[in-house]
Parts: sequence; structure tokens; C-alpha cells
Amino acid sequence: MSNFPVDRLVFGPDDVDLARSPLAGHLDRETHVLGAFNPGLTRLANGNLALMVRIAEALRQPVLDGHVHTIRWRDGSYGLDAWPLEGFDRADPRRVLVGDGPWTVMALTSLSWILPVELSSDGLTVLAVHYDKAIAPQADFQALGLEDARVSRVADRWLMTTCSVSPERQSTTLYASDNGLDFTFVDMVLDHQNKDMLIFEGLIDGQYWAQTRPLGDLYFAYPPGSEWRSGPSINLATSPDARHWKPHLRPGIRPRTDGPARARIGGGAPPILTEDGWLSLWHGVEPNDGVGIYRTYWSLLDRDDPSMILRTGLAPLLEPSAALTAPLEDRLYLRDVVFTTGIVDEGDHYVVASGEADLACRLTHVPKMRFQAPFGEGA
Repeated sequence: MSNFPVDRLVFGPDDVDLARSPLAGHLDRETHVLGAFNPGLTRLANGNLALMVRIAEALRQPVLDGHVHTIRWRDGSYGLDAWPLEGFDRADPRRVLVGDGPWTVMALTSLSWILPVELSSDGLTVLAVHYDKAIAPQADFQALGLEDARVSRVADRWLMTTCSVSPERQSTTLYASDNGLDFTFVDMVLDHQNKDMLIFEGLIDGQYWAQTRPLGDLYFAYPPGSEWRSGPSINLATSPDARHWKPHLRPGIRPRTDGPARARIGGGAPPILTEDGWLSLWHGVEPNDGVGIYRTYWSLLDRDDPSMILRTGLAPLLEPSAALTAPLEDRLYLRDVVFTTGIVDEGDHYVVASGEADLACRLTHVPKMRFQAPFGEGA
């Protein structure tokens, strides 16, 4: 638990009405909400906040007749796949491992869609849940759902990136809105496994900028004694129109050999412009016996050249909180994870949105003074 004045769960599985889900009426089996988490965050024109919540919807009883059943979008509807039970890891209800080839292949036990939730200006009160504005699969490249929305307001337009999941690819898809609630599909903008795309909230010299995080199984080593460690890193890209992106020549935020995030790092909240530069919140993962311990860190980037890191907080900004999820103990299937996905300015503090334990939406008020002290050297 943090020492911030406001740090609480504001939306979770019990707050979702599945009778109004995009999947309602399509399946002859009961479903439940595995998680309502990893919300994009933005401020609307009326001053209220909007969460774009990832709803992971799964079968209540996935195992039937010796098979594990999973949900898939097909041609405008939803159906079920049946997989042999031996590929199902009961300790991790999120996936079924398929085959024994040279790479990992899995089926997801849930299908994710995006639900807009409107909050009060401080983020502490749910005002409306906009089921009529939900964003669900609409193409083959989204057959297994849409995950982890990130929302950026650039001038008078809201841009939202999501990870669209299918056997074809794990692609980054772009949506746009004129009001921050009604989003329409624009295009696929990044290809396979380039996850956590965060569009900066503002142009730099007339260009859109974004943080990206491509994944792979092979990384080349830095020389012995280097301060950098090879592995997934937060890269940069630029675009004239937010649709066509070019990788930036210089690296972004890289993992350090002396940092605790030894498993990997990745983008968190879209960078916002402060008096000192672009504030970037990102996640770092420390290895453990499970998926790892996810924490939130921060870096301050140069306002004219975000590849220049001015300073980085070496201590975590947010830690996973068992106290917050204690009332949902019977729902927990994952621990030690806080995954920050949004930030807005609220005067003397920031409102930060995160997913907690892949289960619920966490909202934290972070004083701006937290980023003004010298919390470490540049990464």
C-alpha cells in the first residue's frame, strides 16, 4: 500500500453487467468477468474522467467433456473452441498451452473488450457505465479480443491504442474520438507483438510521437561492464498523422544492469508534458516464481527530444497492494501486479490509473512534488 492520500480500487468485476456485454446472447454457456482492469484514462470536455476498462470475459465452467472451451469471435458473432484438457494449466486460468512446437502457442480462456466508464473529476465516483459505447472485436485480427487501451488527447482529438489479439498477429490498433467516449476504428498501425504503444499527449515540432515496445526471443548483448542490459525496452517512433509510424533512430528507456526490473520493462501511461519535460510512467518487472512482480516507475524526458532522459526515479512509484485486493481474495488468480495505464493532471497532483492484479481498476492521487525531487540519475 502506498502513502498517497487517495489510493483505491474504483471499478472491478462485480461492477460489470454482463447482460449488456457484447457477448450477451451469443453463447449458450454462462460467462463471468475474469478481470476488469488496465484502464486507459482521459479527461473529458465536461471535466469528468473516463476509464476505458479492459473486460476479460470467460466461461464460468470452461471444462466440459474432457476439453477446455475458449471464446472466439467469428464473422460478427462469438463461438467456442474445444482444446484437450492436458494443455490446461489450472494454476493459471488465463490460458491453454497448445502443441509442442519450437515456440509457445496458447489459447486464451477469456475474450477481452473495452468498456468506457465515466468518473467524477477526481476519479472517486462512478457516474455512468457506457455499455452502448463498448468496443468489441470487428475483424479477424481481433478474434481473441482487444486489450489494454491507452488514451491520449492531442489537440481536440482523442486517440486510443489497443492490442488486438488473434492467431494472425498481436497488432496495435488505433481508434479516434471527438469527445473521448465514442471511439471509431482508424487502422492497424503496428504489426506483430509491438505492445504498449503510448502516444504522447501533444505534438513535437509538428510530429506525433509514441513509445512502443516490440517483443522477441532474441536480443544481442551489450559489452561486458555496460550499464545497459539486453532485453525488451521502450522504443520511440514518430508520425505525421498518427497512422504511419517510423522508428526513431535513438533508443528510448532501456533496462539497466543495476535496476530491480530484471525481467523486462514496458510502457505504462501516455507521456504528458510538464514544466520540466515529458513525464513517462512505465512498468518494470522483477522475476519471481510466477509472472513476476510488476511495479510502476517514472522518467522525465526532454520536451524537444524525448530520447534524452533527464532523470528517472529509482524507487518504485507504485507497488502491488495486497490490502487493496483483500476484499476480492476469492477472485484472485494473480498477485504482485500493478500495471499503470493512464495519467491526468488534477492541479497539485496527478490522477494515475492502473490495473491491480489483472483484476480491478486502481486509482491513485500522486502529488506533483513526487517528481520534483532528485530521485535518481538518468536511465
